Amino acid sequence: MKTSETTIHKPDSRYAMVRLGLTLLIMTVGSSGMYVVSVMLPAVETEFGVARADASLPYTLLMLGFGFGGVLMGKLADRIGVMKPLLMGAVFLGAGYIATGLSGGIVGFTVAQALLVGLLGSSVAFAPLVADTSLWFVRRRGIAVAVCASGNYLAGAVWPPIAQHFVETVGWRQTYIGMGIFCGVTMALLAMFFRARPPALVVAPPANAAAGAAAARDMTRPFGLSLGTAQGLLCVAGVACCVAMAMPQVHIVAYCGDLGYGPAQGALMLSLMLGFGIVSRLVSGAICDRIGGLRTLLLGGVLQCVALLLFLPFDGLVPLYVISALFGLFQGGIVPSYAIIVREHFPPKEAGARVGTVLMFTLFGMALGGWMSGKVFDLTGSYHAAFINGIAWNLLNVSIASFLLFRTLRRSGGRVFALPAR
Repeated sequence: MKTSETTIHKPDSRYAMVRLGLTLLIMTVGSSGMYVVSVMLPAVETEFGVARADASLPYTLLMLGFGFGGVLMGKLADRIGVMKPLLMGAVFLGAGYIATGLSGGIVGFTVAQALLVGLLGSSVAFAPLVADTSLWFVRRRGIAVAVCASGNYLAGAVWPPIAQHFVETVGWRQTYIGMGIFCGVTMALLAMFFRARPPALVVAPPANAAAGAAAARDMTRPFGLSLGTAQGLLCVAGVACCVAMAMPQVHIVAYCGDLGYGPAQGALMLSLMLGFGIVSRLVSGAICDRIGGLRTLLLGGVLQCVALLLFLPFDGLVPLYVISALFGLFQGGIVPSYAIIVREHFPPKEAGARVGTVLMFTLFGMALGGWMSGKVFDLTGSYHAAFINGIAWNLLNVSIASFLLFRTLRRSGGRVFALPAR
C-alpha cells in the first residue's frame, strides 16, 4: 500500500478500512507496556529486594506518563501528521523495554518505564491513533473508533500470557529485551503506512465564504460554549465516569474475597467484565453512528449507574457474575464516545490534542477511583459506601452529559433524533 502525504483519500474508503486494520495492529503492539509490567512485578520485587509498593510504583508512573504523553503526542500529530510520532514512539518504546531489561535497580527500572515506555512510547499508540481514526470516517465513525480503541483491550488479552511464558523460560530481563526488539521494529514498519493525511484535514475551500465563516464559528463554540469551557466540562465528565468505572474493575477481586468467595472467583468476574467490555465497545460504536457521541455517552453513563446500583442489594455469587457481565457490557463504550464528541463539536485540526487531553483525564479518573474506593473502604470497613461513592461520581457524569445534550438540542431546534453534523 504505497501512498504519499499529498495523496487525498476519501473518508470511509477502502484505504481508510485498511488503515483501520493497521491501526488495530499497531495499538495492540504499542499498548503492550501497560499490561506486561504487572506480570513482571513478582520477579522484579524478588530480584531487587524491594517492597510491594515500591515494585508497583513503576506501573503508576507509567500510567501517568501514558496520560501526559497522549496529549504531547496528540499535539505533535496535529502539526505534522501521525506517522512521525509513531516512528518516534517505536524508537522510544523499543529503547524503553531494552533499558528496562538492562536496569540495575528499581530506580532505573522505574525511570525507563515512566519516561521511555509510558510518556514517549506507548502513549502514541492510543489517543493519537483514536483521534486519527476519527478523521478518516464519516458514516462509520463510531464503529471505526470502537474497533481502534479495542486494540487497547486486545493488548491486555494477548500480551500477559506471552510475557508470563517467556518470564518462566528465559527470565524477565531477556523478555523485556526481546519485546524491545520485536515491538520497536514492528511499530516502525507499521508506521510507514500512515503517511497520508486524513481527508478531514485536506478539504476544499467552501463555495460560499459566509457559509464557511459560519461553520468555523460553530466549531469554535461547541455546545454554544467557549472551547476552553466545553473542553473542561468533558474532562470533568471523563474523571467522573472513570472514578465510578474503577470501583468494580479495581476492587471486584478484593470484594469477592471479603464476601468469602475467594479471589479466584473475583478474577473470573474481572475477566468476564473486561471481555464484555470489548463487546460493549463494538456495539456502542454502532449505536454511536446512529445517535451521535453525546447521546452514546449519556446512554452509557445511565446504564453504568444502573449496574452500580445493582451491586448494592445483590451480593450472591451468581448475581455478582451477572452484574459484572452487565457492568462490562454497559461501560466499555463510554471512553471511545469522548473521541466522537470531540470530532463532532471541535475543530478537526485540534483533534489529536483535544482527544488526548480528555482521555488523559479518564486515566486520572481510573487512578483516582481505584485509590478513593480503597480509602472509603478503609474508613468504613465496607464496600457498600464505596459503591455509593461511585454512583455519586457517575451521576456527575450523567449531569454533565445531559447539560451538553440540552444545549445541543436547543441550538438545533430540539431535533432529538437528528444525526450530528459530520
